[in-house]
Parts: sequence; structure tokens; C-alpha cells
Amino acid sequence: MSVSDGSLTNMPDYADVPKEILAELRAVCLALPDAYEEQAWAGTRWRVRKRTFAHVLTIASGYPDAYARAAADGGPVTVLTFRAPLPEIDALCAVGNPFFKPDWSENVLGMVLSADTDWDEVGELLTESFCVQAPKMLAAQVDRPAPG
Repeated sequence: MSVSDGSLTNMPDYADVPKEILAELRAVCLALPDAYEEQAWAGTRWRVRKRTFAHVLTIASGYPDAYARAAADGGPVTVLTFRAPLPEIDALCAVGNPFFKPDWSENVLGMVLSADTDWDEVGELLTESFCVQAPKMLAAQVDRPAPG
């Protein structure tokens, strides 16, 4: 990658996230207090107070490579990463597919999105991710199921 002239060259073209998936994720993420959406280096991310709580992108032809390695899938496949408490990460990793564990942060978990995705479960996971990343006063405004 070259930045000598102020522009990036030799950057791979990343595949677009399907519009239907973006719509499902937006419905959950943008309903959370002070959450906002922005274009990420690849895909789309949702943030609260500059902290990312969800990131969706499509892996194609092995790019982005860190995601392709973590998901053990060269694509094309759309993946979502989010934050979770460590015990929940351990439990979901034990489930295996569609979950995977990226190695770039202890409390980040990934999920492959497909036609079989349970969008209610995704909503719960994203709400929890928001609460992990949000200031306590914002997290307290979110309705969450009681731990059970």
C-alpha cells in the first residue's frame, strides 16, 4: 500500500454488504440511544461515543484477510463482529458455526450471516454489545432480558 502522494494504492476492492443484511442491522443498531452508523474501512460499523459495537463486512476472495483467517472462510460470506462479556464469548465459541473468535481483541466475537441467521438472536447480541461499549448511563436506558 502506498501513501506517498496522499492516496492509497494497491488497496483491494472490498465487496458490498447485501442491502437486506444492512437493513436488518440498522433496525437494531440505530434504535439504541446515541448509536450512529458510519462507513468503515471495509463494510459498515455502528458506534456509540466513538466506540464500535458492531461491524459488518463481506469477505470475498480472501479479503479482508484478517477476517477471512478468523472466520476460516475465503468468501464470499458476510460477517458481523461485535462485543460480548467473556463468559458469553466462551459459550458461543463452543457452539462453533456460525460463531468464530477473531484474535484482535479479547471481547470481540464474530458471526457468519446467512439465510439461516436468527435475527432475534442477532438483535440480542447487538444490544448486549452496545451495553458493553456504551457509557453506563446509556446502557441503563436499554431494555434487556434478565440474565437467566
